[in-house]
Amino acid sequence: MADDKSKQDNRDRSKVSSREDYEVEYLMTKYDLSKNRARELIAKHGGSRKKIETELASSG
Repeated sequence: MADDKSKQDNRDRSKVSSREDYEVEYLMTKYDLSKNRARELIAKHGGSRKKIETELASSG
């Protein structure tokens, strides 16, 4: 059975929220970052998951 496209939530998976501890902790764990560094990257890139991950991939 196909997914019902009318039943979607409002989450934006392309963004990382610094207000959500689990999202910050995910970045910390995945890239071995401090909490402050993770929050800096989120602020610098406006929460864009793609830009954050691109910067971290190129620097490490």
